[in-house]
Amino acid sequence: MNAIRSLLYASVFYPGSVLYVLAGIAVLPLGRGPVRRVADAWTAFNRFCARFLLGIRTRIEGEVPGGAVIVAAKHQSMFETTEMQCILDTPATVMKSELGRIPLWGRLTRAYGIIPVDREGGGGALRKLLRAAGEAVEEGRPIVIFPEGTRVAPGERPPLEPGFAGLYRALGLPVVPVALDSGRIWPRRSFVKRPGVVTMRFGTPIPPGLPRAEAEARVHAAINALEF
Repeated sequence: MNAIRSLLYASVFYPGSVLYVLAGIAVLPLGRGPVRRVADAWTAFNRFCARFLLGIRTRIEGEVPGGAVIVAAKHQSMFETTEMQCILDTPATVMKSELGRIPLWGRLTRAYGIIPVDREGGGGALRKLLRAAGEAVEEGRPIVIFPEGTRVAPGERPPLEPGFAGLYRALGLPVVPVALDSGRIWPRRSFVKRPGVVTMRFGTPIPPGLPRAEAEARVHAAINALEF
């Protein structure tokens, strides 16, 4: 049954996503606002498909932040990348720069204001990341980063990537850690999803200006709070 649900989801979500990409390209000449509205509609579409085709819902715990803040989240599946867009107000998500090179879709991510990061780019890549993040802060947007760098299976607790520390130090913003357990029902590298509830726990804000080791330790503990 779960395989049938997953096949139905794929047959609806991915063709539907093509239509949203085409709509986004059509409104590109109108500026960033219309592109963001199309993107918001697309993430709402994914939430609808996840809920009614896969039987996946979200339970939010804690206080959802607003304004310019760093949101550091656990990353276990594709689900939270779009769900964060639904929960937060026009977030600027830090993502792999190669995703921005996907035809058409990549153009839309840049127009939306996604923050690209090149993990092999050294100091130049970090400066580019910080410049894009600074622009997002000027707009009052939250910045979403998955500080472990990639999706991990439930129970895995890798150390944080250095990009988080650079962002934390340069922006001087509080960090809201987010623990989640999406990997239980939406496993990475698996076509089959299972129905259930994904918990997204927004933790107590971590103030700016802490020593790097302390900030990283507090974030690491908080984003893994749902791991047993």
